[in-house]
Amino acid sequence: MAIGNLANIKNKRVLVVGTGNSGKAAVQAMVKLGAQVSVQDSKTKQEIDPQLLTFFKDKSVTCYLGCQPERMSDFDILILSPGVSPELEFVKDAQAAGAEVIGELEIAYRVGHGNYVAITGTNGKTTTTTLVGEIYKAAERKTYVVGNIGIAVISKALSAEEDSWMITETSSFQLETIKEFTPEVSAILNLTPDHLDRHKTMENYGLAKANIFKNQNESQYCVMNYDDKVCWKLAKNCRAKVVPFSRLEELKFGAFVKNEKIVIADETGQLTEICGVEELQIPGTHNLENALAACAIAYFGGIEPEVIAKVLREFRGVEHRIEACGEIDGIRFVNDSKGTNPDAAIKAIEAMKNNIILIAGGYDKNSTYDEFVAAFDGRVKALLLLGKTAPKIKAAAEAAGFTNIMMLKDMEECVREGYRMAEPGDVVLLSPACASWDMYTSFEQRGRHFKSCVHALER
Repeated sequence: MAIGNLANIKNKRVLVVGTGNSGKAAVQAMVKLGAQVSVQDSKTKQEIDPQLLTFFKDKSVTCYLGCQPERMSDFDILILSPGVSPELEFVKDAQAAGAEVIGELEIAYRVGHGNYVAITGTNGKTTTTTLVGEIYKAAERKTYVVGNIGIAVISKALSAEEDSWMITETSSFQLETIKEFTPEVSAILNLTPDHLDRHKTMENYGLAKANIFKNQNESQYCVMNYDDKVCWKLAKNCRAKVVPFSRLEELKFGAFVKNEKIVIADETGQLTEICGVEELQIPGTHNLENALAACAIAYFGGIEPEVIAKVLREFRGVEHRIEACGEIDGIRFVNDSKGTNPDAAIKAIEAMKNNIILIAGGYDKNSTYDEFVAAFDGRVKALLLLGKTAPKIKAAAEAAGFTNIMMLKDMEECVREGYRMAEPGDVVLLSPACASWDMYTSFEQRGRHFKSCVHALER
């Protein structure tokens, strides 16, 4: 449990690195707690929101915009936004000069209150976090759904109470910079190659994810995907009680499928049936895995099975993840902008039926696309590509013998062309297999743009 320790912040010299959602929230919290606050961003003053600049000025926040501080010894604490690498030279200089380098998640845990449920993994984090949040709310617990889902943890941590629950989506970037952060229940949903431009190797990526349980003890729980062997290997280093979940095997302990029902086996082996697999409203085998993980998190977090079952039967998913967003002339349009890596996009393709016109491409995170293309397997009839990775994906597709490919300049062209070539019963699916940062500020902006392009077809 986080028990706010505010005394360690007052008058400390704090540099917040990054002015996105996480950075802005950290600056506001540090100002409120009486720190001497500075902020740094690679963006210049002209690129920053004028209202934010006014706030910095009003609160006497020193700004280093488009530049870096000359003396890193001037700071006691650096708070890094998730997109900022701890390997940056000026960050390492600050550390060498004696500054503590942490992230917004860690500082929120230190100064705030409440009990944490922390969820990570390559894919499924947002769906599972949202689902767990709905279950905790239905159980009438004081619940905040925060983290990588789009709401900075620290923006809610200061107002949380000791009996509050912080249901927290955590990325590998956030977990790189934790020191004391300790969830009551943690979860690792899966591990497939992602963010290798930052982590360099899968081993480093896995170690970053494993930080989620590094401070947990034997009385706490860590939920882990038994079917994902790369993920499951991490369990051997976990001191918490490891709760497996499996879509493929019946278990003696954990959450699994038995006779087409989601069931939980507790520590004594006693079975509790939650609901039927066919009762889930979210499509795809990957969402069955997300539901199993959410069941395990909630059940071992002390939530009644009846509450879990009710929410599972009603939950319809999250925006930008296999989101139905229109049908025109018998052609369905599906927004899976959150498919920001090949494995996530594969799951979206598998959740559809045949006759997919697939829109893909974006920012290159050093991913490979052979498995992505292999998943087309007769389902995908045309591939429309945009963004920086378009040539790379095209080359992978052609090497596999798939040639119905078009490279287009933007989302409007992709949606119009998808609609033009589609026939009734087809699906135009946006599942990019890439991040959005080459053309958009976020996958949310990309998804909203796709939906606006679809709606423009209707006019």
